[in-house]
Amino acid sequence: MRDGSSRMPDPASEAIVRPVKSIFIWILAGALLGIAAASIVVPPMLSWYNEAGYLSQGGQPSAMVNLPQVVRYSTSRLIRGQAIGGGIGAVVFFVLGLALGGRGRARREAASATPPTQRVQ
Repeated sequence: MRDGSSRMPDPASEAIVRPVKSIFIWILAGALLGIAAASIVVPPMLSWYNEAGYLSQGGQPSAMVNLPQVVRYSTSRLIRGQAIGGGIGAVVFFVLGLALGGRGRARREAASATPPTQRVQ
């Protein structure tokens, strides 16, 4: 039987888990921001690309549409854009997490390595 309350955390495993957890949080934040950005950017792009005047250059645009097909097309493109945005955001924030996460870790290690000295008067 395993009792987690009496165990002290292993410093070696904690040193591994903390940076991985930090990078994972950066990746998730980037993915969520990428999805949010894609949700804002993709719908105007879809409407611009599918304007009736641009598709039928010569005459009147047709008023008859296959609505289920239009809905499937629009939602599939929106979801694809969100997936791409999430992937790009995750990669960008992974790199940021590596770059910025190491600074805080190095500062903490430097602070713990040098004990404070007392001034002699």
